[in-house]
Amino acid sequence: MAGAPALADPDLLDRNDPDGEIRRRAEAYRNWGRWGSEDALGTLNFIDDGKRLQAASLVSEGLTISLSQPFDMNGPQKGWRRRTNPVHTMLDTGTDAERGTQGFPHGLGGADDVIAMPLQCSTQWDGLGHIFDHGMAWNGRRAGDVVTSDGDLVTGIEHAAASPVSRGVLLDLGRHLQPDTGELPDGYAITTADLESCAAAQGATSAVGRGDIVLVRTGQLARARRDGWGDYAGGAAPGLSLTTAGWLHRTEIAAIATDTWGFEVRPNEFDVPAFQPLHQVVIPNMGLTVGELWDLDALADACRTRGRYEFLLVAAPLPITGAVGSPINPVAIL
Repeated sequence: MAGAPALADPDLLDRNDPDGEIRRRAEAYRNWGRWGSEDALGTLNFIDDGKRLQAASLVSEGLTISLSQPFDMNGPQKGWRRRTNPVHTMLDTGTDAERGTQGFPHGLGGADDVIAMPLQCSTQWDGLGHIFDHGMAWNGRRAGDVVTSDGDLVTGIEHAAASPVSRGVLLDLGRHLQPDTGELPDGYAITTADLESCAAAQGATSAVGRGDIVLVRTGQLARARRDGWGDYAGGAAPGLSLTTAGWLHRTEIAAIATDTWGFEVRPNEFDVPAFQPLHQVVIPNMGLTVGELWDLDALADACRTRGRYEFLLVAAPLPITGAVGSPINPVAIL
């Protein structure tokens, strides 16, 4: 692909031209039409039955590890763009049952509850209708034809309800690059060289290929747990460099997730105003499903102890009709 090596070199990034840098990568790595004009899955199409059989064969112990942060009022959200932490409200309680106010016969009592929350307030997938590029959505559709006040009419997250079950690969960049702390500093831009050197150092079970779901641990969540949330939601963070877009395209991975709020490095890599440029390349242009706010610490410990970094990953979104994202409880099975 012409110009690809230059697009992967962080030293060649023009930090005063975010529009140009985004455009060059969007055009170079665009997957529009690759799976037909009606496609609603993007790179999740790389997961086929054979891939899931391969992933299932990785289970040797039956050990299950949840990769989800809690969904409660103690989460990291601070209200930016109306993103709040979950509000959990009881509708019926044990007190109601004791006092006999529920109206059930023969002493029966029960409890019910309701939760109100943004769909991307804790561990979640970004759907393909979440980000647009110059008014265009995934697969070359007009953004306004895709997402309206009725929701995502074309690529709603419900289409992916059974898709994200595949071989998971953990790349523990925190421990690879900062072995003393296991935590990358805020603002560290993970490069293609970093991803490849981490996979090589971890061994053969970290080889990344078609249909894999890649999990990148930076260690930022571990730091937030220790020091407090601070600006974890939307502030400075380690994350992927814009220059990794070619690697994300070339490897033909199905999805990627991190233990950070925004997947890519923050502040973004420009000296002029910019916001989430890698999102702008990979979601509407590449069709890549992106996960954020995942808890990868227990998995990293398990992988390091065993010396293997591949596993069966089950990470199905809730089939919320027309949603542009979904809360999830991803489970790694070793």
